[in-house]
Amino acid sequence: MATKVHMEALSPTMEEGRLVTWLKKEGDQVNEGDILAEIETDKATMELVARGSGVLRKQMIAEGGSAPVGTVIGVIAAADEDISSISGGAGTAPGTDPGAGAGEGASTAGTAPGSGPRDAGAVGESIPGPDPATGQPATAEKSAPATATTPAPTAAPATTGNGGGRVKASPLAKRLAAEAGLELKSVQGSGPGGRITKRDIEAAASQPAPAATRSAVRAPSGADYEDVPLSQMRKTIAKRLATSIGPIPTFYLTIEVDMSHLQGARERVNARLEAQGVKVSINDFIIKATAVALRQHPEVNAQWTDTAIRRFNRVHVGVAVAVEDGLITPVVRDADQLGVAEISQQVRELAKRARERKLQPDEYTGATFSISNLGMFGITEFTAIINPPEAGILAIGQVEDKVVAQFGEMITQPRMRITMSCDHRVIDGATGAKFLQTLRQYLEEPTMMLV
Repeated sequence: MATKVHMEALSPTMEEGRLVTWLKKEGDQVNEGDILAEIETDKATMELVARGSGVLRKQMIAEGGSAPVGTVIGVIAAADEDISSISGGAGTAPGTDPGAGAGEGASTAGTAPGSGPRDAGAVGESIPGPDPATGQPATAEKSAPATATTPAPTAAPATTGNGGGRVKASPLAKRLAAEAGLELKSVQGSGPGGRITKRDIEAAASQPAPAATRSAVRAPSGADYEDVPLSQMRKTIAKRLATSIGPIPTFYLTIEVDMSHLQGARERVNARLEAQGVKVSINDFIIKATAVALRQHPEVNAQWTDTAIRRFNRVHVGVAVAVEDGLITPVVRDADQLGVAEISQQVRELAKRARERKLQPDEYTGATFSISNLGMFGITEFTAIINPPEAGILAIGQVEDKVVAQFGEMITQPRMRITMSCDHRVIDGATGAKFLQTLRQYLEEPTMMLV
């Protein structure tokens, strides 16, 4: 019985996916649990795994191609089964085994339970018959999305040096190989089925290689410009932010904070935590102070709906993290209940997973308020765009020494500017100002967070 393989929705905001690579060729026997392909979503790169056994009869999208959620991208069926009604007249794929059994379908791994819709793009829809039971999802090695959006000659299956078939490699390994100037077919894979992993690339790069095996990452073309194709993440960023800055009536409030006491508190905390190998940052204190201030001002820890203003009883702070091809906002849940050291450890782990494209949907959704910090880049002040449906976001600038007047004398203080973007449908000017007063109090005197 033939089975359609669909492009599945793998995140709450995913509308289309890009097929990074097929790990099975047409005509390959597919066993339950085999990885069929790697799919780039708007947030990460996920694996499409088989839920049954059969033959991959048809690939209906080429490597590098994109398709909306719900599109049929492949067919699994018995080797001698007629699939013309699905594939538009395609016959038996070459090299198939006539004795192969019917395929049970496939599903894309990496989604957290209940994290997103699974109806329109349900994978494993049989023709005819009900969906089979799915197994446990697998987690992919994540990589920065490839730049090609249309099939290119180089996207054809590569072969090993001895003619043994496709070179199997994770997207991360492919990217590292390109950066190191290595040809994948010259690297011996240590993963399952000879698959090349990050470790194999790092080992090969550390060894002297013949000049013939290395190639330039980019050769001068003499062109006046280069069009960089949009990744799924960049498309989503553009779409979501366009729904923020236009329809949302936004106003901005800015304060300047004396960071003298907080810097001292940070030095003392780090001295005590040094033996544990923990080091907290200024940003960790800002997250903590913001969370405690939000707990005191639930009218800011809120969002707009068509019928009501929803005020949250829990404080989940989104922390903007820059990744190679865009921006993602991992969430520190119940941040007001965590210590600064716990926040520090969570933020570092989430940021690391974000840059490796390994975040699960429940790790970057559900924030009630967000923070964006560009101080480490030397930015003194900026305005951040609200991440809908949240009602506010803080833009944090760098800490810099300034001369200020205090008690009739001119002194130098470490100062930091914070700008809050507010959704005026939820937050009024006075409401936002009171919240920032509380936040300033906690930052200028960190012990007040304990009161």
